[in-house]
Amino acid sequence: MLDCDEVCTFARSHQRPLWIWLAMDRHTRRIVGCFLGPRDTLGAYGLWHSLQTPYPDAVCHTDRLAAYKSVVFGRLHRIGGTQHMERFNATLRARLAHLVRRSLS
Repeated sequence: MLDCDEVCTFARSHQRPLWIWLAMDRHTRRIVGCFLGPRDTLGAYGLWHSLQTPYPDAVCHTDRLAAYKSVVFGRLHRIGGTQHMERFNATLRARLAHLVRRSLS
């Protein structure tokens, strides 16, 4: 089972957002897929293609972003249940100054 989510950062200026797409194995809590790109279908495809062999057939828990629906189909897609991935993203934001949100700084 996978948890998938994305984190926003900026490349060079705040006019160019860059999204870090991450996939985490729910059982081992390891990051098994990563992609840097836009927050659209292209980014979802990039994350999906970064996964190793056993994971493309795994159940994938995501948020309500429509881009996931074009990549994860049918019974493999579950909306919600991404608490561990969200906690990991919050830890990244707390420890990496480049990812800190303006509202938190």
